[in-house]
Amino acid sequence: MSFPYSSAAPPAGQASSSDNALPVEYMFSQIMGAVQKSQAEISDLRQECADLRLANASLERQIREGFQQNGNGNYYASSRMGSGFVTPVPGSPQLRAKTPFLSPHSIPSLVATPPSHFPSPLGDNAVAPFQLGARDIPGFYVVIPAGGAGTRLWPLSREEHPKFLLDLTLKGRSLIQATWDRLLPLSSPLRTTVVAGPGHVKSIREQLPDLLPHNLICEPGPKDSMAAIGLAAAVLAKRDPNAVIGSFAADHMISGDDAFLSAVAEAVEVAKKDYLVTIGIAPSHPSTGFGYIRLGNKLNIKEAPNARLVSSFKEKPDARTAAAYIGTGNYRWNAGMFVTKATVLLDLLKDYKPELHDGLQKIAAVWHDEALRQAALNEIWPELEKIPIDNAVAEPAAAEGKVAVVPATFGWDDVGDFSSLADLLPAESNQPRVLGDSCLVLTEQVAGGIVVPGSGRLITCLGVDDLVIVDMPDTLLVTTRARSQEVKRLVKKCRDAGWKQLL
Repeated sequence: MSFPYSSAAPPAGQASSSDNALPVEYMFSQIMGAVQKSQAEISDLRQECADLRLANASLERQIREGFQQNGNGNYYASSRMGSGFVTPVPGSPQLRAKTPFLSPHSIPSLVATPPSHFPSPLGDNAVAPFQLGARDIPGFYVVIPAGGAGTRLWPLSREEHPKFLLDLTLKGRSLIQATWDRLLPLSSPLRTTVVAGPGHVKSIREQLPDLLPHNLICEPGPKDSMAAIGLAAAVLAKRDPNAVIGSFAADHMISGDDAFLSAVAEAVEVAKKDYLVTIGIAPSHPSTGFGYIRLGNKLNIKEAPNARLVSSFKEKPDARTAAAYIGTGNYRWNAGMFVTKATVLLDLLKDYKPELHDGLQKIAAVWHDEALRQAALNEIWPELEKIPIDNAVAEPAAAEGKVAVVPATFGWDDVGDFSSLADLLPAESNQPRVLGDSCLVLTEQVAGGIVVPGSGRLITCLGVDDLVIVDMPDTLLVTTRARSQEVKRLVKKCRDAGWKQLL
């Protein structure tokens, strides 16, 4: 046995090296010496780690302060009071902007060379590749409805600053910017349209500088998804009678972009057969917050091996019904994604909602004449029916076998409340999620929950679990994750009590 930590000879009077053996006492002393030296080295390493952590914290604080300050030395917290967080303008769709939540985080460019094919996203044909030579799909137009106030995320989300303008991914991009990035490979800016209300047009232009002016459709007031998507379809059909459109909400979060793009490309192939096509999400749990799609027979379309007819749409179920749905394996979440020919959608609308169809067609007929367009919007838009696309055309068309579904397995969430947002954020074990500066949150014996330190002041929590704490400069929300779906009730109470400036 040899000891690399010491070359000392054995004490006088004890066994020499010629004996080829060492006394137990000498071996023990050498072992103890090695242990002590190791302990000293570990202590030095711990000290170095502590010093590095302190230096890193100091650097992060300096960077954070640099991001927060503008040219006049003022802070966003004071200049943006009452409007929630803002994602500053990026230089281009591929660049990651600074965010008040976290330092910039780069992700690979979406314009990388595509592989020769993409795996089909699921189902019985999971091993069969879905051929896609290039990601750009000629004749395919992306429509991004950017509406809603996200009242369940109040006071983080406001009417002037809804959730699609916020960075909830901690990656330096707002939800609408992430949606733009994700879909850009399929259509390019030339064929990407955003439909939004007048209060959000300026912010959308700032966040999406490559969005072409004629591709930003401003609806005078909220009329739900059918009017927004129908107007885009009517305008795009005038530009290209063969246009295939895909509608994708601006405020959803998706993981697994390759599977997503593959599912959309497959849906386009089905839409070319004159179907209204939706994309069904494989449910991860028996959610009561989503609608469901019941899968019907396979369509046996060579270019779309996973496509099926939609047997029926189901409204948001109770927990027992949702569990029963999942148990059958025949249901998918309805994510509100629709792909179809623009003319097919308009024909369906003419069959089921003729007055809405006629109104949208009259507006689209004069859309490119600004004066006539405004006159038509003022006259016709207020009288249009307010109805979701599901109720207007998808449900009745499904009963007649005109709706198809492409099941897919990419990750999806509509970020409908603070509880679902908490599930999407990283956290230490038995700690709450923090959306913002974690240095402003101190906890002791606290598990679960989500904290948004938006005011700049310190938030401390002791012995409370699963709380939702949203601390903004002008208001504070405290509730539980279990009741986060009910936050919209507080928004109504604030409005009724005269606190409209906070909404």
